[in-house]
This record gives sequence, C-alpha cells and structure tokens, in this order.
Amino acid sequence: MNKDVVIVRGEKVVDVSARLAGEKEIYIVHDVNVANVAASVARALPAGVVRGITGIVTSEELKTMDTAVKLAEKFLEADLSRGALVLAIGGGITTDIAGFAASMYKRGIRYANIPTTLLAQVDAAIGGKTGVNLHGYKNMLGAFHMPEFTFLTASVLETLPEKELRCGLAEMLKTFLIGDADAYARAVSSGFSANNLDGQDKNDLIFRAASIKADIVCRDPLEHGERAVLNLGHTFGHAIEHCSGGSIAHGEAVGMGIILAAKLSEGLGIAEKGLAAGLEKDFQRVGLETTCPYGIDELTAAMKKDKKDGRFILLKGIGQPIITTVKEDDLRKYTE
Repeated sequence: MNKDVVIVRGEKVVDVSARLAGEKEIYIVHDVNVANVAASVARALPAGVVRGITGIVTSEELKTMDTAVKLAEKFLEADLSRGALVLAIGGGITTDIAGFAASMYKRGIRYANIPTTLLAQVDAAIGGKTGVNLHGYKNMLGAFHMPEFTFLTASVLETLPEKELRCGLAEMLKTFLIGDADAYARAVSSGFSANNLDGQDKNDLIFRAASIKADIVCRDPLEHGERAVLNLGHTFGHAIEHCSGGSIAHGEAVGMGIILAAKLSEGLGIAEKGLAAGLEKDFQRVGLETTCPYGIDELTAAMKKDKKDGRFILLKGIGQPIITTVKEDDLRKYTE
C-alpha cells in the first residue's frame, strides 16, 4: 500500500482540475445529492477524459458489496484500463464504496476523493480505508487502498445542513482531542456553524484536522499500532449506530461514544476527574448530543461483533490518547 497521504486544498471545487491535468481516463462516482458538484467538475475537465458518471443513493443500508459490485460493472462497461482514475465525490459512504470498487476492479485501479461533507473531509476520505457493511455491521468488508489525493474545500459545505455539520464537527473534535489541544479549544469556541466562521477559518480547521490524521496514517498505514487512536469514541459509537438501526448518524454516535470513553477513562483512573464533564459541556455548547439512549447490555452485545475486537481508545487528557482493552465488568461499572 502506498504510504503517502496527499491532501490538496482549493478555494473552489473546480480547482481540482489542475490536480487532474494529464489524466486520460476518469470515471466519476458521486452521491446523487451532489450531482451539481459532479457536473461542475466534469465540465472543468478536457473533453473525452470523463468516461462515465454514476450517481449513487447513499445510506448505511445500501453500503453493501452489491453496490460496490454494480459500480465495478459500470467500470467494465466503460472499458476502463488499469491506468484509469475513479473520482469519488460525496460523503464518507460514497468515498468508501467508490474506493472499495476501485480496489477490486482489475485488482486495483487508482482513485481520488472530493469529500463534500465535513465528516468526510476530516476523517472518512483520508487514509485509504475503504469498505462496505455486512449484515448491518459497519465496514466488515474492505481494503486499505490509498487515494491518489483528497481535495479539500470548505466551499462545498455552504449548503450542508447544520445536523451534517455537527456530525462532522464530532469527528473533527475527536481528531483534535487526540492531537491538538489548541485546535480543540478553537473549534469548540467557534462551533463551526455555517454562520460564525469565514471560508479561510473553516479551511484552516479542516486542513489541520486532515493533517493530523494524515500524519498518523503515514506512520501506521495498516493500523498495526498508533493509527488505532483515530477510533476514539468509535467502539461505543459503532455499537450505538447498530442499536439505533441507523436512526443515529455516525457523527452523532461518535460524539456520544467520546463521552462514554471519557467516563470510562475516569473510572479506570486513567484520566483525572472532571474530564468527561468538561467534554460534555463543550459538546453540548456546539449542539452535539451527549447522552447515549442505550444500556450497556445492548451496547456490549453489539461491540462483540465489532472488528475492533474489544480495543478501546481512552484519554489521559486532551491530546493524550491510549490504546487498551477493557473488561466487561469495568464497562458496566463505569458507563452505566
């Protein structure tokens, strides 16, 4: 696997055309909700380069092997060669599925991402994890397949609903909690709403979060060690998502999961008392839900199916993550 993580910044989405100069075959896969963005990118490219455009309906229920195979069939119909590039435009589900389809087609062709949600910009579209769900469990089938680049621009967030911004903010705060206390304070202070940051400020925070993840991925591309810290809040979060049947979005679940992880950190004596309450206050101030609606019995049953195999990312403090395993008795004792 290519260990380089390439992040490209731009003011407008069409600026990506400069990075695509010289490409001979591009196939665009986009979320149907951002068809206008995909059309703008296609128009900015030289005639004949775009060999096909496919819009997909995105949901956790449709993030399946069947969807990935149908995309690969589209690549085959377009007669894409081994030198083609798949360009994924959309949120994390789109980049995950398109990247996975690219990893399978002809034993792997190149792809690149233009994430159009905050969550994807700071997390899902960076680092080369691709995959689909299996029987309702997240990302159980997949591959490490590094994108050629991920193109970041805050301009595509202008029409994003506040709920989607908050979901992305949860992942952004997670990244800052493991790697940059100053950026965490700035993001919590701003709330990253549609109205209280200008484009440059948004770009700066997005790029900082993306850069933290990129640095970690470069040091541990296949998640043999350090990269696991990026899963702060995710062991709980994936269980919450599963229990909700998809009614709780990924970012919302991760936010709740971070609070549970902080409580567990305190209970085990890893963090000082007050960490969880402080984070909960911060999260509530920026509009994130912090109370998990499910009991530990439900969560534990779902965790046993999770691919993290019982690992938890806990916090000694802001910017001080640790990787550990936790006994089920301690889960019950400190998170109920």
